Amino acid sequence: SDPRETTVILVSRPETSSLHEAGRTHGELAALGIGNMRLAINGLFAARGSTDRIAAAMTRRAEAALANMPAALARLEVVTLPLLPGGTVGLEALRRMTVPDESPDSATEGNPAGDMELPPGLAPLVDEIAARGHGVVMTMGKGGVGKTTVAAAVALALAKRGGQVILSTTDPAAHLASTVEGVVDGMTVTRIDPQAEVARYTNDILAKAGKNLDAGGLAMLEEDLRSPCTEEIAIFRAFARTVDEGKDGFVVLDTAPTGHTILLLDAAEAYHREVMRTQGEMPESVRQLLPRLRNPDFTRILIVTLPEATPVHEAQRLQDDLARSGIHPFAWVINQSLLASGTHDALLCERGRHEVPFIRQVVDHLSARSALIPWLAEPPTGAAGLAQLLR
Repeated sequence: SDPRETTVILVSRPETSSLHEAGRTHGELAALGIGNMRLAINGLFAARGSTDRIAAAMTRRAEAALANMPAALARLEVVTLPLLPGGTVGLEALRRMTVPDESPDSATEGNPAGDMELPPGLAPLVDEIAARGHGVVMTMGKGGVGKTTVAAAVALALAKRGGQVILSTTDPAAHLASTVEGVVDGMTVTRIDPQAEVARYTNDILAKAGKNLDAGGLAMLEEDLRSPCTEEIAIFRAFARTVDEGKDGFVVLDTAPTGHTILLLDAAEAYHREVMRTQGEMPESVRQLLPRLRNPDFTRILIVTLPEATPVHEAQRLQDDLARSGIHPFAWVINQSLLASGTHDALLCERGRHEVPFIRQVVDHLSARSALIPWLAEPPTGAAGLAQLLR
């Protein structure tokens, strides 16, 4: 908290959701007495007299996001870094971040994809999922890649195909409701609330395991239930309960970036330890959770990524972690592709060219099924906006 020793730099893309996350982090740090913060806006694009629809939309969206950023962020010292045509990996790219070129020196005419056949959109994956009639769909991936948007689009598409759908999140930011924007026939939006689940779990254990204890034993049990493990187990039980509802319809889960993935991998042993410690009972939904997650006919995991180095590499590590637990993803979804957007802006086309090796890596080496979603001029929120992802 001493500004003479430490400077905290909050980094955000020029997007509403990213800025809100930075605002939330700012509030948490400020509550700890840390005030020496600055804000870096990374990947800012401004069209210079371009008539390109994608370039104009990207400019407008960034301007609106920055104009409406949380007030606490607006009071910080701000530095902006431009969107670079070649991304930010490698020494030359890092040098360009400090002295960016006015225009991409390697921009060339023609189709940025060359002779590459691009993956299809999201619709074929949804058709295959819908054919089963029930089950669980989980979107997983690094934070900020669009898991919430993809989950909402899949849920909406399944509901429109006549399915009964529960769209749920374990993400504390809970962006789902704002993404869906309203009521959709056949779809229910829910959230796993950690506080409510801890209270429910604690009361359940006290009622069952505490009724035969004396005052000393009850005090020890209550102290046990105040451990950090209790929240993990309570959320895990709620997660298992939600997955169980996939027997009768579709459950689409917008999972948290890392925490619940790690919890899944160690879930069985952690839960057994907790049951033995508190003398509680294991619900059938918990007993069935890992077998269901390992069953490709019941659970379809969609790994969501961006066509960039870090998101693809981190998604690959996630896939490896899941494989060690016997869980294998159904498909990869590559989101926000400039290559597939139809842009003809020189800088954005060059950026699109740099997506090619990452798309190839997914299609050729990482997944038997993949979908490519373009960067969209209209924001993918609400029923009409989400429907764009299926076209």
